[in-house]
Amino acid sequence: MKELSKTYAPKDFEDRLYKYWMDGNYFRAEVDKDKKPFTIVMPPPNVTGNLHMGHAMGSTIQDILIREKRMQGYSALWLPGTDHASISTEAKVVEKIKADGNTKDGLGREGFLEEAWAWTDKYGGNIRKQLRTLGVSCDWSRERFTLDDQLSEAVQEVFIRLYERDLIYRGDRIVNWCPSCRTAISDAEVEHEETEGLIWKFKYPLEDGSGYIEVATTRPETIPGDLAVAVNPEDERYKDYIGKYALLPIMDNKKIPILADEYVEMEFGTGAVKITPSHDPNDFEVGERHNLGQYKIFTDDGHLNEKAGKYNGLERYEARKKIIEDFKELGLFAGEEHHHNSIGHCERCNTVIEPMISKQWFVKMEPLAKPALEAYRNGEVSFIPERFAKIYVNWLENIRDWCISRQLWWGHRLPVYYCEETGEVVVSKENPENDEKYKGLHFKQDEDSLDTWFSSALWPFSTLGWPHKTEDLDYFYPTNVLVTGYDIIFFWVARMIFTGIDFMGEVPFEDVFLTGLVRDAQGRKMSKSLGNGIDPLEVIDEYGADALRLTLVTGNTPGNDMRFYMERVEANRNFANKLWNATRFVLMNLDDDIDTNINIDDLRSEDKWILSKLQTLIKDVTEKFDKYEIGLAAQDIYDYIWTEYCDWYIEMVKPRLYGEDSAEKEAAKKTLLYVLQNVLKLLHPFMPFITEEIWQHLPAAEGALIVADWPIVNSDYIFTDDEKNISYIKDAIRGIRNARAEMNIENNKKSNTIIFTEDEIVKNIIEENKGHLLNLGYSTDVLVTSNKEDTKGDNISIVLDRSEIFLPLKDLVDYKKEFERLSKERKDVVSEIERATKKLANEGFVSKAPEKLINEEKAKKEKYEKMLITIDKRIESVKENL
Repeated sequence: MKELSKTYAPKDFEDRLYKYWMDGNYFRAEVDKDKKPFTIVMPPPNVTGNLHMGHAMGSTIQDILIREKRMQGYSALWLPGTDHASISTEAKVVEKIKADGNTKDGLGREGFLEEAWAWTDKYGGNIRKQLRTLGVSCDWSRERFTLDDQLSEAVQEVFIRLYERDLIYRGDRIVNWCPSCRTAISDAEVEHEETEGLIWKFKYPLEDGSGYIEVATTRPETIPGDLAVAVNPEDERYKDYIGKYALLPIMDNKKIPILADEYVEMEFGTGAVKITPSHDPNDFEVGERHNLGQYKIFTDDGHLNEKAGKYNGLERYEARKKIIEDFKELGLFAGEEHHHNSIGHCERCNTVIEPMISKQWFVKMEPLAKPALEAYRNGEVSFIPERFAKIYVNWLENIRDWCISRQLWWGHRLPVYYCEETGEVVVSKENPENDEKYKGLHFKQDEDSLDTWFSSALWPFSTLGWPHKTEDLDYFYPTNVLVTGYDIIFFWVARMIFTGIDFMGEVPFEDVFLTGLVRDAQGRKMSKSLGNGIDPLEVIDEYGADALRLTLVTGNTPGNDMRFYMERVEANRNFANKLWNATRFVLMNLDDDIDTNINIDDLRSEDKWILSKLQTLIKDVTEKFDKYEIGLAAQDIYDYIWTEYCDWYIEMVKPRLYGEDSAEKEAAKKTLLYVLQNVLKLLHPFMPFITEEIWQHLPAAEGALIVADWPIVNSDYIFTDDEKNISYIKDAIRGIRNARAEMNIENNKKSNTIIFTEDEIVKNIIEENKGHLLNLGYSTDVLVTSNKEDTKGDNISIVLDRSEIFLPLKDLVDYKKEFERLSKERKDVVSEIERATKKLANEGFVSKAPEKLINEEKAKKEKYEKMLITIDKRIESVKENL
């Protein structure tokens, strides 16, 4: 076995160890009826995407969970894959085609798809390689892609089954329309930006000539599409208006009704709102309730059409300006005011979204949403943290039908065919022309593709082989936990739950672990526009994957955003370095053929203490894993390794390792190794590379750490009394160190330590552990006494529970220098007393200042007067020794 390198250099072993794990097939999960399955499906990143901090955090958490379960003996499957990402991939391919001097339409569908597959082949492996750099242990042999043949078959099967149950239909409804991408997009692909905009007010004359009604809108460009004005039925201002007609002055005084609807907020704007059913989701609902019909005034590229009259052909914002000008000319413009608004933008091209009626394919959501709600209420699925369940419930309770068609070529093409002769619609996996029933007829397949979320909604079961009955599906479904960001609860999580229930008969996962966002050090969301993004690969290159992983899971809790500081990465690299150096020290003191069996009778109190604390650590960490308290578990391990093992236990046993007592030496060595083995196991899910590398250098280590048994509590190693005893000694040493630090006593100056106690238990504890006080408490000798006479003299006093420690100052202090220091300190304190006294004697201050401020000054004066008494006593004591 090669010696562990002198310096911690993760670049020297991270790639090598990942290859070692891959070659050993350690990530592969087998169908094994003798084992319990534990399954996680990876939220599929975009196939042409790159690893960002959000991916890194989510992937690290999943890897931590799967590594722990693998070590606990589960058949632990972490199934990876990527999403075809319709809009983003198509946008990139269109840009590439344009740069080549061609167009999407010019290439035609087949030619475009060839380009798209070539693009995917070229860039599709990036994120996979980057995830491996992070150390993820997913089962790459089962990797899936949403456009794989088998997953495409699942998509078609679900579409057809839902259609046959009348849960999929084609109709005209409001969608999020991107005028640049020229497609409907999902809510998940709309980014809302908080904006300080304007709200404009316009006067619509009443048909009967009795005046006008004033409406307010943030989108004047939609006025040509107005079909009504609505007021709240409870609004006393407009009681007499209901049932009348208003005129659209810019549309040749077109008549529109004034109607009552509870949707109208009386406090917003003027309390009267224009209703444009074809260009607003809420107006659409109002229009449906009042049978207003539709009047679409926008083209697919964001211009006004012929129905907009004289505004035909104008781009939407040009039309806005012209409409405002025309109202001003007519004397019907009622003003504008600032208005805080949340405006939706296309995630891919940043174009402002246009809500617009469009003929699309939809899923009826109410029948699917109800079982998904019941599953949560029945406790079949849990959210971590629970507060996010409210978002899930609220979305499902207020569900709208889901627009699933996209005007894109990259994706799952709709399995819908239209008969050219009869207009009949046939939903089928194959072209109906091959069916005897339609012999002689010609069919054209729908040009649209399915929403990316439609295929990813099937992810937990389509990746396991559905619609076929596979061994994997039978064994690994339902999965155990989904780890994803809180920002896509309803977009994806809810859809997976209702499709899982509908097609598999049970929820797709038991728990939903929701992560927060990774923000920059100032708390801002990382974005290209701010230029504040941090590349995980660059961090790994400088500090190693383990340091990044630990940083991403400590200091935050599920569902909470975390701020990313490079200083924390550096601190975690330093922790890895500390573990590395501690291991080197331990290994230097071990024999290759060490007998690892521990004889309890040979153990000293400090051995029992560290072993007992280890059992508590194992118990606490395992319980925290079970509750998904990953960050707290990591912190427990960190504190135990750094503080208890390295700073205390190793330092306590050093004299024994260098001593002559072979039994004590062997007991210390065995304890050092046993604890190191177990903390490596506990730390492995968090920091897999350094722990595996160290493990491979341990004497008596068998096989790979990645499949070593997870530690379990050993009741033989619980020593409650020794824990208390060593804790008492640590308190004594800390007290000595703190007192010396307060007096700036150099470490090379030692003194006698006198410990006064009348408690027999404390006496025994100290007598048994004198060596630690000598070794770690800067002591030349330790006297335990119950005689007060032994404590007389000029001493530093440290009060503990049932004892008092005295450090003779004559051994530690230069009395001349101490007198000078105290004299200076006295001068400063007297100056503060005089200042406070003068201030409190000032009648102007006392009469005008708030009572709180006066009381603060009185408290300061009292504090400094007490300090002066203490300093004077100390000066008198020092004088006696000069």
